[in-house]
Amino acid sequence: MGTATDQAQAVQKLRELMKDIYFCMLTTIDDDGNLRSRPMSTNGQIEADGSLWFFTYGKDHKVVEIEHHDRVNVSFAAPDKQQYVSLSGRGALVTDRNKIQELWKPDLKAWFPQGVDEPDIALLKISTEKAEYWDAPAGWVAKAIGFATSVVTGEKANPAAHEKIDLR
Repeated sequence: MGTATDQAQAVQKLRELMKDIYFCMLTTIDDDGNLRSRPMSTNGQIEADGSLWFFTYGKDHKVVEIEHHDRVNVSFAAPDKQQYVSLSGRGALVTDRNKIQELWKPDLKAWFPQGVDEPDIALLKISTEKAEYWDAPAGWVAKAIGFATSVVTGEKANPAAHEKIDLR
């Protein structure tokens, strides 16, 4: 990616797209080389370097998969807004109690009834290396105008802003 300012602007755009999406899909690689996805809860935040944090139990199967194959993908979707984000990078288990307390939110008690004192509570840190997003106009009028313009001009319809971001 270009300058630090460019990267900061790109991460800000990702933050905007992800801020109201509370669930995403985390994809890992199992020992047979198959992709495995599962929903994860997120607080809609992304760090300045593009990293994400998820609460988990340290002995969950996804953790074992990440310990064997650390390449992961995290995807976010807001179909009602025609917004989609895909992040790829590396996952790692973090058991730092200070970081767990720093990131803890009361809503997480639904999954961790004992809060930060839950046995085996841990964090998954996703260090994002690449990101991609699609952001289309949400209204049907905007979409119709875009498609009509492409018919008149003979150019391919481009209903969504699409960008690839390298955060390494």
